[in-house]
Amino acid sequence: MSTPPKTPQRQIRALHGSETITVYQAYSSAIASAAVAAQCLSASPSFSTTRMTWIKPSWAWMLYRSGYSYKDPRQERILALRMKHADFIYLLEQGILDSHAKGGTKRKGDEVRIQWDPERNVRLDKVDYRSVQIGIPAGLSERWAKEMIVEIEDVTEMARELKRVLDARPDVTAEELVELGLVPVEEVFDIPESVREKLRMD
Repeated sequence: MSTPPKTPQRQIRALHGSETITVYQAYSSAIASAAVAAQCLSASPSFSTTRMTWIKPSWAWMLYRSGYSYKDPRQERILALRMKHADFIYLLEQGILDSHAKGGTKRKGDEVRIQWDPERNVRLDKVDYRSVQIGIPAGLSERWAKEMIVEIEDVTEMARELKRVLDARPDVTAEELVELGLVPVEEVFDIPESVREKLRMD
């Protein structure tokens, strides 16, 4: 009997269409409200371009990081940020593996950082592969915020309703959550082989 193919340990799974890919980040209400209204992430003076910003294509990992938006007032609003495929791949091409990860590269200053963290499901349990986080450095932050994001959507209530449903219905299935519009369908996002090799995905 043949052995089924092994699932790659590192995957980039995301909500994506023919032109855009969705990543997530959580912010304070001041930053989020201004960003959604202006459709520009840096619209609020509270938005900092002097520190690294970590974005995640995984909805479940964003839920884990922000505690469904309840964890920290500085992360009480979750934003879905849509980027063009080319800009997302550009960030990966510029990235270096975070130094504390296995096979990582020593940090060399103001560079895009790539980190592979244990993926989660929407109940925040670990699953059997790792999901990417992309650290955008201060030197690239303003360009990313103003030029690389083509649409901003506040998905905080989606996260909170998901938490309510999970608490009320422990037996709810993944398929039902998708049908309720509370979990996006994330599929493997293809990237060039040269980038896969650089990020040691295989």
